[in-house]
Amino acid sequence: MGSKIERALISVSDKSGLLELAQALHQHKVQIISSGGTAKFLSENKIPVIEVSDFTQAPEMLDGRLKTLHPKIHGGLLAKRNADHLGQLKSQNYETIDLVVVNLYPFDETLAKTNDYDTLIENIDIGGPTMLRSAAKNHESVTVLVDPAQYPAFIEEITKHKGSTSLDYRKLCARTVFEKTAAYDASISTYFQSLSSELPNTINLGLKEKLPLRYGENPHQRAVFALPSKALGKSIIDRVLQGKQLSFNNLMDVHAAIELMQDCQKEYTVAIFKHTNPCGVGRAGNNLCDAYESALSCDPVSAFGGIVIFSHEVDEKTAMRASEVFTEIMIAPKFSEKAIGILEKKKNLRLLEVDLAEAKKRMQGYEVKKSLMVI
Repeated sequence: MGSKIERALISVSDKSGLLELAQALHQHKVQIISSGGTAKFLSENKIPVIEVSDFTQAPEMLDGRLKTLHPKIHGGLLAKRNADHLGQLKSQNYETIDLVVVNLYPFDETLAKTNDYDTLIENIDIGGPTMLRSAAKNHESVTVLVDPAQYPAFIEEITKHKGSTSLDYRKLCARTVFEKTAAYDASISTYFQSLSSELPNTINLGLKEKLPLRYGENPHQRAVFALPSKALGKSIIDRVLQGKQLSFNNLMDVHAAIELMQDCQKEYTVAIFKHTNPCGVGRAGNNLCDAYESALSCDPVSAFGGIVIFSHEVDEKTAMRASEVFTEIMIAPKFSEKAIGILEKKKNLRLLEVDLAEAKKRMQGYEVKKSLMVI
């Protein structure tokens, strides 16, 4: 079922792609409602726009906290397009809103820059999630966009359907909204949980895919590598220098190796892992290659096809010796240029650079394990 777009509400902090979107809407004779910086941007680019305060006949208040939280906005978003709901709107002189384009206050981005409590509180969006959820709930009639990356596909959709969108497309947009708002709330709740040493009553992970994996624990299973947020869920892997795509099992081994190395950074230490278990750990006073030899001597058979983690920068001598054993992954704070020159000849070998001190900070916190047991 197509849904003709006659009226749109746009309020975005990220103006990427906004002009192209607004021009497409203008070409389809869509009335645009907006406020603040978004309205100014559209007006400056010769796009006709109605200010939210003129549309609602209510002034913006409380330093901008109160502008879109108005029954004329949410009535227009939530009304079913049936005689009863449309009649109720008409009795209040309300109009339907068919498209919402909103992106949220940049809470994660702000948290990455500052720990100032008042600044963070002001970057908790209220009106944005409310409009998004209203529109997404009523996706039978309303289209909703929450990310500039969606704009090209939307323009293609309304061009194809002559100013309308299909129900399947609107369902996909609604799904994106609920994913985004859930992750947004998870970031905020995680921040508040970080202010206390007590374990949370509810753990909201808000995971977002960072990269696809070759496969899951077994080759027939799909898997992705996901993190909670840009601010609080930074990857412990700083750089991938070379090698084929990582798998689920690779990541489990990498995590176990980095955990073991947390307390071994003062002395030259090397650990060799297979299936998350160390099959050899070696130490040496001031020589990384000797530490590797010690680790390898523990179980040279199991070392075949394993992963190796080094406590210090891998030098030419160590790289030359380690390259003699088939290895899936090598992890180190750094690889020297000569070491990289030796190891890059093994195209499938993954080289990961990890700041072990920083990784220790990022790995602190509670650990979640899956269980199907109900007590």
